[in-house]
Amino acid sequence: MSEENKIEVEGVRKKIIEALHTCYDPEIPVNIYELGLIYDIDISDDGIVDVKMTLTSPNCPAIGTLPPEVEWKVSEVDGVKTAYVHIVWEPEWSPDLMSEAAKLELNIL
Repeated sequence: MSEENKIEVEGVRKKIIEALHTCYDPEIPVNIYELGLIYDIDISDDGIVDVKMTLTSPNCPAIGTLPPEVEWKVSEVDGVKTAYVHIVWEPEWSPDLMSEAAKLELNIL
């Protein structure tokens, strides 16, 4: 790949995280990034992004809507050529994965 086609990965990562802060589980008033639902964001030099995420439970009613929303919002970030979302169940999500801000917002400190 030529140098001019390579993206600035860390800059794109910051923009992706900003985009993820606009995605919410419809039952919880905290964004999915602060909830700890995003396990990994892998960005290639050519703009292919793989997001590894989970949901609060396998029975989460947002299973049909939240992953496509994440994929769409990530794919709209400047520098992202294609975005893929992979739902994983290991490790299992727990409130321990939430940021301090999310715990404070939900009053579970």
